[in-house]
Amino acid sequence: MEKFVLDTSVFTNPDIYKTFEEDQPGAIENFIHLALNSGAEFYMPTSIYDELRKILDIGELWAEFEMVVKIRSPRRFKLTIPADFLYELIDEIRYRINKGLRIAEEHTREASACDDVGKLINKLREKYREALRQGIIDSKEDVDVLLLAYELDGILVSADEGLRKWADKIGIKQIEPRFFRKILESLIRHRTTKAD
Repeated sequence: MEKFVLDTSVFTNPDIYKTFEEDQPGAIENFIHLALNSGAEFYMPTSIYDELRKILDIGELWAEFEMVVKIRSPRRFKLTIPADFLYELIDEIRYRINKGLRIAEEHTREASACDDVGKLINKLREKYREALRQGIIDSKEDVDVLLLAYELDGILVSADEGLRKWADKIGIKQIEPRFFRKILESLIRHRTTKAD
């Protein structure tokens, strides 16, 4: 039985949720219907679920969602991850901090000759954010998804580039999230064919 570990992006990224339905409540409703009939298991860390509930208001549909998706945190105190993963993460963080420092220095030099300081600050903020956060796990929620998928030997479903990159480093299975609906439909067809 397939085990899918879901990130918020499945229901908040338009490129993904619109494969289920144009609007988010409809997308979640269609996901629930497909999930119920797929024969697969679905998991979401508690921190991700809490984050999703802050972003979306789907009222009573949450009860059906919880019927399909098992909400649980990874067993952090029992998990062992490869030390090499930690070394790579630290190297990546150090590299990004240094890159961010260089960007700040560059923009500080530009500030003396700048007429529009607000525009310069916005430019600095965007470049700094890109240097430090793009392509890396940058939140406890990301770590929870990563660890739960690792613990369950599950299939990660996420559009988060950093999460996908670091999941790959420790051998977590993944699918292209834009194909998630098609995969669920395929599981249903395969299940129906087997039953006949």
